[in-house]
Amino acid sequence: MRYLVKARVKPGREEALLDAIEKGTLGLGSVAGDEYLDDMQQARLTNDGTARWIEVCFCRTPLEEERPYWEEYFELLSVHDAHSRRQCRDLNGEEPWACCDCDCTRKLEAQLQRTGTAFLDELRKATSDK
Repeated sequence: MRYLVKARVKPGREEALLDAIEKGTLGLGSVAGDEYLDDMQQARLTNDGTARWIEVCFCRTPLEEERPYWEEYFELLSVHDAHSRRQCRDLNGEEPWACCDCDCTRKLEAQLQRTGTAFLDELRKATSDK
């Protein structure tokens, strides 16, 4: 399933987050692998100062596996279904793990790219100003 995640970087965690992204250690040890790094590449920073990204997760509880890794750096403000559950081929049993190679994610990410600014660029600016 795909989720739209809305989060705010915890105060004082900006440099540690950028370091984890640049060193490739964000999410290290998670079954989700490099998805965390890809999520940060796609994430957008909106006018209200929140980061938003599309997260693919197969856990029974949304982001059950990913939550501890994200919460090290972010306050998770909301996690909502990014599209109708009826259309999810993984959830309806049509195709297990379908979200891994589904064009729905790419479409949703393309739509998200039209909002705000690149989160990673803004994170780099914020940490270089310190």
